Amino acid sequence: MRETPTRRQVLAAAGVTGIVGLAGCTGGGSTPTTDGQGGGGNGDGNSDGGGDGNGSEETPAGQLSPPVRGDPEADVTLAVYEDFACPHCRDYSENGYPALAEAFVDTGQIRYEHRDLPIPVLDPESFEAANAARAVQTRHGREAFWTYADALFANQDALGSETPGLYAEVAVELDYEGEPVRTDAVDRAYTDTVMGDRQRGIDAGVEGTPGFVVNGEVVTSGFGDSTVETVRSAIEERL
Repeated sequence: MRETPTRRQVLAAAGVTGIVGLAGCTGGGSTPTTDGQGGGGNGDGNSDGGGDGNGSEETPAGQLSPPVRGDPEADVTLAVYEDFACPHCRDYSENGYPALAEAFVDTGQIRYEHRDLPIPVLDPESFEAANAARAVQTRHGREAFWTYADALFANQDALGSETPGLYAEVAVELDYEGEPVRTDAVDRAYTDTVMGDRQRGIDAGVEGTPGFVVNGEVVTSGFGDSTVETVRSAIEERL
């Protein structure tokens, strides 16, 4: 009898499968290509490592720690897996995150992590944009990462048509170094970090972006009208 591949096996081989009931990025791009790309960098960009039993494990050697908001030592961790080319991630960033931030991040009740999961929606832009953001993290710190990430989402429509110059332009507009960010994006200097996050999300069971994982357990994947309340409930159950 021929063995039927599991959902996780399909995810690992070809991106991410479809999800039901929510809008999310779940494929449509090509299979990831990482040949000839660089390593993961070796600094933490003023980020905070995990390893405290709240779903945020130790960062593997050679990979950057995830950018963190809120209380790095909180008992509850919300990790959000995103693709910078995914329109649903942009929608969440602009219309979903502020409510969660007000309720849990700004009050220091949770540890909030960004995790990369390039589907890819665009290839190579999904990978390049993630590397660009990590380049900013390394050179300018954690808060700079979040500022740059927000700007990438705001300029999402230009990915593909104005890249790779866009990575430098956005950096310069924010008073960060431009050319090093563009170079690291094109060279995928943080491939180990980006692809390590991607595999971590797949292994956890994330089925699309944005994917929401609370203390190591997938709560939901995709973004829709009920997402914030679903995530809110999951957090409150663990507080």
